[in-house]
Amino acid sequence: MAEKMKRKEVVIDELKAGRWIRDGMTIIIGGFITSSHPMAIIRQIVRNKVRNLTVVGSASSGLDIDLLIAAGCVSKVISPYVGAETLAPIAPCFRIAVERGEIDVWEIDEAMYYAGLRAAAQMLPFMPWKGCVGTCYPEVNPNIKEFKDPIKGERLLAVPAIEPEVAIIHAAYADVYGNVQHVGTGYGDRAIARSADKRIVQVEKIVANQEIRKDPLKTTIFGADAIIRAAYGAHPYSSPGFYLLDKEHIKDYVRAANVYAKENDRGLLDGYLKHYIYEPETHIDYLERVGIGRLLSLYEY
Repeated sequence: MAEKMKRKEVVIDELKAGRWIRDGMTIIIGGFITSSHPMAIIRQIVRNKVRNLTVVGSASSGLDIDLLIAAGCVSKVISPYVGAETLAPIAPCFRIAVERGEIDVWEIDEAMYYAGLRAAAQMLPFMPWKGCVGTCYPEVNPNIKEFKDPIKGERLLAVPAIEPEVAIIHAAYADVYGNVQHVGTGYGDRAIARSADKRIVQVEKIVANQEIRKDPLKTTIFGADAIIRAAYGAHPYSSPGFYLLDKEHIKDYVRAANVYAKENDRGLLDGYLKHYIYEPETHIDYLERVGIGRLLSLYEY
């Protein structure tokens, strides 16, 4: 009898995952505003000094994208929104980089964002969309084309496929084979995962496959290409079921970024990058820099 094929385990660390991201790639990042961003990997991308990335944010992106811009990693952003709600209505480095023409922005709204991801998931060149017909969107973003529906003769918009090479996502649990479960909605992470060629998922905890199989309907992503064990991997953002956002840490970053955006003084911003990203060599080093007291104070339950 032929030997039974062994299932492939896909667990790696953030150092190896960071090497998946190379200059000029298009990546898409999961999460939602101040929750569930894959910061352990984001910080590793910054440490690796990757350049000229096209970064696709979530439907409402957070300061993870702003951090990548601040570090010089980004040449183009595809996202309906980049900010941190009341902590930063518009992300400071994103705003100033757009105003100065240092990065390109591919303008879309949230509905068109998901239409573009759906087109990529279905391997279609575009997805038809009825919303925003008659608006200036095709002028603001010339890649969005108005056309006549050949079936009913209606005016529609053709939203091009958004086709990232790698999706980077933060979730609650996974097994070693790449089966992932979120706590809560998972926001748009399912659509993000389906749109990309490869999927890296960092999780708070790796669990046995038997635990995943206890309730397979909770599995949100099947067969991710890489799994990273990263407790507190979303810090300073929240991770549902584990910890709340670290408002004071986020405020420190926003304060430094605002000084740069308003006064063109990078001193505080470069100090933040040095203290929290370049000096800590690993995710564990970063957590030690933040401090156990601060981390434990964020427990949600």
